[in-house]
Amino acid sequence: MNLARLTATATILAAATWLSSPDRAEASEWGCEVLLCASSSNPSWRGVPACHPPMYRLISAMKGWGFSWPTCPEAGTGKPGYEAYAECPLGWGVGSSNQYHGVGQGDLCVQVRNSCPSGFGGRDGCEQTVTMPRPLREDPYYFDIRDDAGSVMRHWFNLRH
Repeated sequence: MNLARLTATATILAAATWLSSPDRAEASEWGCEVLLCASSSNPSWRGVPACHPPMYRLISAMKGWGFSWPTCPEAGTGKPGYEAYAECPLGWGVGSSNQYHGVGQGDLCVQVRNSCPSGFGGRDGCEQTVTMPRPLREDPYYFDIRDDAGSVMRHWFNLRH
């Protein structure tokens, strides 16, 4: 058997062993536990004692180098999304305190107000830009879960103890 064929065979055997390993199945089971617990909303996962071990394990694992979210292939969700900021109040737009290569952080709420006295006619210089810090989400992580009818429901959660 030549070296290329031997290498290919060894690679296939290693991949098959890796895919069928109990660790891989355990990771999938853990990912499904995380998904079920994270999607619990009333009470949140912190109010469900059975959710503490998988979620504390997740929080601990996130501190490690090379962390990868456990997934639940059966649910088809992958890793969660993350949105740190909540929506700005009605009448306010999103702005940024810093621009990095033309991309802002979206960390401010901005509103342009007309500050001209009545009857002034609205000349240039009468607009005042007001900013405030954009509110942070209480639950910044989310999973989008599709039901049997094809509708998607977003489940928000946080990872605070």
